[in-house]
Amino acid sequence: MPFIDSVDKAHDAARRINDAFKAEGKRPIIFSTLIQAELSKIIEASNGMVMDLIHTFVIPLEQEFGVKSTHTVGRSHNIADSDDYKNRIEAINFSLAHDDGQSHKNLAMADVILVGVSRSGKTPTTLYLAMQYGIKAANYPLIPEDFERGKLPSGLLSFKDKIFGLSIAPDRLSEVRNERRPGSKYASLENCRYEINEAEAMMRREGIQWMSSTTKSIEEIATMILQEIKSDKRAY
Repeated sequence: MPFIDSVDKAHDAARRINDAFKAEGKRPIIFSTLIQAELSKIIEASNGMVMDLIHTFVIPLEQEFGVKSTHTVGRSHNIADSDDYKNRIEAINFSLAHDDGQSHKNLAMADVILVGVSRSGKTPTTLYLAMQYGIKAANYPLIPEDFERGKLPSGLLSFKDKIFGLSIAPDRLSEVRNERRPGSKYASLENCRYEINEAEAMMRREGIQWMSSTTKSIEEIATMILQEIKSDKRAY
């Protein structure tokens, strides 16, 4: 429940907590970041188990560092004016413009270029890297024509040092593709096995680092990529 910044909103939040308690017969667990003591007291008087994160973390940190928190409400709302925010927006625009091999323009500006077969997790990973870390990430699908040539797409040859590969288990790839194109050759297990084998062989041949996305979340994939490209950009 965001933006509880008035007594009326605090009372409304307390009513919702109490209603949940009546409906379930168990106290809801409340994690509160309310700064104003007057509002905190209203929430603490509800039928919830209230965990006050300000008292739990901020006050001990004040004592440890000998520095008083400003306790300013809404500081994060000013993020749109920061360089970090602008860098993230620029990275998102870059990733969208270079999604699925749409453009070879300005690839020299990319922090990383993901390659892999279609539906191996490239697009969500590039967008996550852009939104969370300000990483300019492009992604390119490896397609049957690339396997027939036995080479990477020509536009990527000058940027091999930026390339990171994603693979996926053939059976999982078949499941994902069947959701998009059920019963197609594109989604058949035989075709998925062929594409995965060819893609992994190409990445090994070209000396490209790669990993399987089969059992990993987007967050895990992004973290491993950041470790490999040794980015010093922080999370938000």
